[in-house]
Amino acid sequence: MAVAILSATLFNAQDANAANWFALQGISPPTAPLFGISGFIEPTVWAQPGVEDNLLHEVPHINLIGPDFSQNTTAGILRARIMFRGNLNPEISYFVAGEFGDNGVTRVRGGYQPALIDGHVTFSYLPGARVEVGLIRAPSAEGAMQGFMTYNFVLSSTVINQLMNQPMFNSAYLNKDTPAGYLIPGTQNLGANGYRYPGAMVFDWFRNGPWEFAYGAMLGMYGTVAAGNQSNEPMEAVRLQEAYILGGKGPFRSDIQGGIWYQHAAPRWDGVNYDMNRYGADLQYLQGYMHPWGRQLRFEYIHGNGWIDAPAAFSKAADLAAPLYQTQLYPGISNRAWGYMAEAGLFLTKNIEVNLRYDYYNRLPNNPAQNRIFKTYALGVQYHFTPLTKVMAGYYFRTLGVPHPNPTSESVSRSVDNVFALQAMIAF
Repeated sequence: MAVAILSATLFNAQDANAANWFALQGISPPTAPLFGISGFIEPTVWAQPGVEDNLLHEVPHINLIGPDFSQNTTAGILRARIMFRGNLNPEISYFVAGEFGDNGVTRVRGGYQPALIDGHVTFSYLPGARVEVGLIRAPSAEGAMQGFMTYNFVLSSTVINQLMNQPMFNSAYLNKDTPAGYLIPGTQNLGANGYRYPGAMVFDWFRNGPWEFAYGAMLGMYGTVAAGNQSNEPMEAVRLQEAYILGGKGPFRSDIQGGIWYQHAAPRWDGVNYDMNRYGADLQYLQGYMHPWGRQLRFEYIHGNGWIDAPAAFSKAADLAAPLYQTQLYPGISNRAWGYMAEAGLFLTKNIEVNLRYDYYNRLPNNPAQNRIFKTYALGVQYHFTPLTKVMAGYYFRTLGVPHPNPTSESVSRSVDNVFALQAMIAF
């Protein structure tokens, strides 16, 4: 059993290398037993001043800690996961995982609800076309396909979090209160999808010397276990990637990797199917994990059009109008959002790594009244005890740009806090 636990842990808690996520998350290692159990826990501390805006004298959500947005400084378990995986035979793998932390996935209708975060079976009978069926990570941005143990920062980049970690809404609730979209109260939020969708994916990878080509193509439904199917049309996703392997193997290999990807879904709302398109490209260079002067460079670009949501600016209060404390959903095809992130990391010693990240997110540039530009510089340091256990601290310098302000939006943008976050990542 000890061998089973170690094997499962190693292949679910990978380091932040440009690894082949199709291989590492889609199938179990060939030597894995019938049953293996592993998991991880992420105790986390967040701290920021919690500044009020000067006009409404309320603390905006951007200055509070999610998912409940009630405190500006707090501690909690961001993620706590238990995972089961193994090989039923040499050609059939399975993977099931439950999420028990306090985050967007486990917050449904404003309350806490543990979630099934993964649940799939992979069949490897066909050469060049493995088939994965169940609740799976859709092929997309490299930053959305990584395991959480790979992250270098506690806070995800804004562009990944807002464009890819899709919140699900109760489609039976209809309230068209804005000129171009809908208002949705928090009680109708059915939780984020954690980049997962129910469906089937065909994937595989091919080696030619140091070169490796990998692909994944998925057909599924737009929805989650908690939300059910939110569309009467299928969603599609595809990713192509090429890597030049510099050395090593498995989750900690050194390589140069680039990828392109596309996702399309048709969420149904108020009796209408709306397009939700996402596409992008990414490039990574990673070499020397847990070695002095080990280094990484990452860049990702993401574009979205169609279904775009703008999370609530405040929590509900007596004097606030509904558009200020409810999510604003803009589903029309003319809506756009785009952004990018660039990240660098360097190991100063075997155990100490420093990181720098910049992310930019331009939401709804087509809608002057709702256009917002998020910019964040992040400085981080990590201490790696082992490949599976580390402590990371980060400081986030944030600005919110409003190209066409009104008194409220200008007041919120001027109040935006910087954030400090500290997290231990412990695998078992």
